[in-house]
Amino acid sequence: MNARIQPLHPARDSVTDLNASALKASALSVIDTEAKALEALKSQIDEAFVDACRVIFAGQGRVVTIGMGKSGHIARKIAATFASTGTPAFYVHPGEASHGDLGMITDADVVLALSNSGETDELLTIVPVLRRQGNVLIAATGRPQSTLARLADIHLDVSVPAEACPLGLAPTSSTTAALVMGDALAIALLEARGFTDEDFARSHPAGSLGRRLLLRISDIMHNNGDVPRVGPDASLSDAVVEMSRKRLGMTAIVDAEDRLLGVFTDGDLRRALDESAVDLRATPVTEAMTREPKTIGPDRLAVEAARLMEAHQINGLVVIDDERHVVGALNIHDLLRARVV
Repeated sequence: MNARIQPLHPARDSVTDLNASALKASALSVIDTEAKALEALKSQIDEAFVDACRVIFAGQGRVVTIGMGKSGHIARKIAATFASTGTPAFYVHPGEASHGDLGMITDADVVLALSNSGETDELLTIVPVLRRQGNVLIAATGRPQSTLARLADIHLDVSVPAEACPLGLAPTSSTTAALVMGDALAIALLEARGFTDEDFARSHPAGSLGRRLLLRISDIMHNNGDVPRVGPDASLSDAVVEMSRKRLGMTAIVDAEDRLLGVFTDGDLRRALDESAVDLRATPVTEAMTREPKTIGPDRLAVEAARLMEAHQINGLVVIDDERHVVGALNIHDLLRARVV
């Protein structure tokens, strides 16, 4: 007869057996412990930190981050933060590095190695190869006297007073401190390079920030034959036909050289119809058009069009060049499709 397998933990009657006060107290203890670790980290921003920044800033290659286990996860995040803030970087798994991935690291690269103990075998195995290749090695450890710290060109002290884990086993405060040290490096370098929000957007073209900072009016506007336009001799009826055909809720009124004279919109049409005895075929569009409409240039950011429409409670804009030639048109639906708003 097969023995019944006992569960690792005794079953609870329900999740309500968990004490709410104890859970909250545990969470607050973790936050307090990690906050104290970060407060202590301030005193560890020393000349070694400055040296690390200078080495990375002057480097002709990339920053290669390496680390095992939880330190590896932190190393990946640091590499991602570097890469998105103007410092080319990527992560290499140290276990894979000794089986061929060291070929990804050139002699111009700066290596940032993370290990709380400073004794991680997979890291120590590849350090001699990196030193022979001539890489500058920056180590971030919790033990300044560790083997990795002693072998490094620059050592960043990320030691913490205590882990938040009550067993003192799970990396908690130590990984937080390492992550914050990586953020500190990345942001210090961002400021040293004069990295701007537009630079940031170029590495985030698919995000909302990228769309706000990179997408221009010329990228989304209707142009050429898709732009609704009529001449000054057109009637209200002609303008309505053009508006219906181009489906932008407006039409530009232009002179013989395609310079903007005014704009006729759905709103202008409604106001004209409110007047008694209006003859759509006989009334010139110039009598009902808006003579000083809001416009925008093709090189302006799309987000500026959104702000302009919102501020003046309008749904479309004519796009003009410096000489008031009509070069395009767009409405709120174009901005919505482009996910600018």
